[in-house]
Amino acid sequence: MKKIFFFLLMAVSLSAQKTELVELKQNIKDRRGIAKSITIIDNRADKEIGNTLFHKETYTFKFANDDLKSHIENWFLKDNKTRGNNDIVLLLEDLKVYSEDPEAKIPTTKIKIKLSSFIKRNNKYYFLNRFQNIITSESSFPKHVAAQISNAVTSTIRDSYTCLPLVGTISEEELPNYEQYLTKISPVFGNAELKDGVYKDFRSFYDQKPEPGYVIDKNKKGRVTNIKDTNATLNQEVIDNELVFGYIENGKAYRSTPAGYLEMIKDDKGFYVVANKTELFVGNGANGANGAMIGAMAGGIVGALIGAAIDSGSSRRSSNVDTSNMPNIYLDSLTGSYMFD
Repeated sequence: MKKIFFFLLMAVSLSAQKTELVELKQNIKDRRGIAKSITIIDNRADKEIGNTLFHKETYTFKFANDDLKSHIENWFLKDNKTRGNNDIVLLLEDLKVYSEDPEAKIPTTKIKIKLSSFIKRNNKYYFLNRFQNIITSESSFPKHVAAQISNAVTSTIRDSYTCLPLVGTISEEELPNYEQYLTKISPVFGNAELKDGVYKDFRSFYDQKPEPGYVIDKNKKGRVTNIKDTNATLNQEVIDNELVFGYIENGKAYRSTPAGYLEMIKDDKGFYVVANKTELFVGNGANGANGAMIGAMAGGIVGALIGAAIDSGSSRRSSNVDTSNMPNIYLDSLTGSYMFD
């Protein structure tokens, strides 16, 4: 009788849990034909992706193919008949799906992802790109959550085809600690003083190489309104704000955002801005930020939208705004992308 009860209990438990497959099948064609192969190192401490609640049912997520390494290698080969010389290695460090406040009437689903890419040459690794964020899913519909994971993996691969590697070779033994190694040798993290100037993108900021001839332009109140190129011809000297990452003045760094140029403060975790999520992305509020994060990791945010907001002044933060209750939003130390909780 006890055995019958036990099996009935197990059957009920299993029936209450459903599985949602994360399928990796979007097109990852390398249009420049420079990649030779893609493989993956799965360094997750816990290989289980996790689960979430939807309509009072628990959905567990897993990759459609248990052999993730072979699947990604074959996925690349299927989409790339013409190949080059670059061997790309993905490093999966974290992937978790979970419900925040599962007792709530409508639980919020979050997806934590940390996925990096490298070029491998002569048993040395060169950092290319990284997706490191916590996505707050606008829907707990399991297929939507699975699609967001797939989109993040796909966009990381696609972006890696065009990313230039960071300076610094990493051995196989150093690979688990690549971030610590790269930030240590980076001028922006390794030096006590920052170099004044305007920076067109995060990579130039990371290397501390300001753009020659670019200067900040201020209004009568002392606020930076735009950037000027002193080497440009008349009527072409004004540079749209979306075309720059930010600037450094008197050793202080500032990030170009829809809310204006916000100070980037540095601590032992890296650089951060004090802002609300909706101030950093334009168009669809906090949910729009999730879409912008996927496919826009290498250097920050969607440029045209930022420029429109900064130039129009519609989203500018006034000088007397109380920021005491705003969170510290950190920038990824290797890509410059915003990282959210």
